[in-house]
Amino acid sequence: MRDHNFYMSQCISLGKEAMEKGNPPVGAMVVKNNQIIGIGLESGKSSKDITRHAEIEAVKDALNNSLLTDLKDCVLYTTHEPCIMCSYVLRHYKLSTIVYGTSVKYIGGVTSEFKILNAKNIPQWSYAPKIVSGILEEQCQTLSNAYKHKITNHEN
Repeated sequence: MRDHNFYMSQCISLGKEAMEKGNPPVGAMVVKNNQIIGIGLESGKSSKDITRHAEIEAVKDALNNSLLTDLKDCVLYTTHEPCIMCSYVLRHYKLSTIVYGTSVKYIGGVTSEFKILNAKNIPQWSYAPKIVSGILEEQCQTLSNAYKHKITNHEN
């Protein structure tokens, strides 16, 4: 059985690929029964479509690659804490577990004041997913810092 580090390492590789295309370095994947059923690369900047976050792309890919209508027995892995927008999508599709590397201070679905992933007062969302944070956090943060450095130097 593969562990969280195995899948997060793959997400980091996806994040590097996203960054090479000019996007923030976020990679995500949906796993069911130890099988990757969906992958996503951040592509909001290169596509000029803000909804093309890695987590949403991974969910769409998982749904397209399966006969599933929800992802209730699936785990989402992502290099960054899902933002508020992505958190809504993850709750809608009922992912059972969310595993991420580094937190997103102001807009994260767990650590910001908008705790969409933890909300229990919305009737349509019968349960909150299990949250696992800090997986390969240092590597995920290093990747994020490399992107910030690249953007800062490019703008000057």
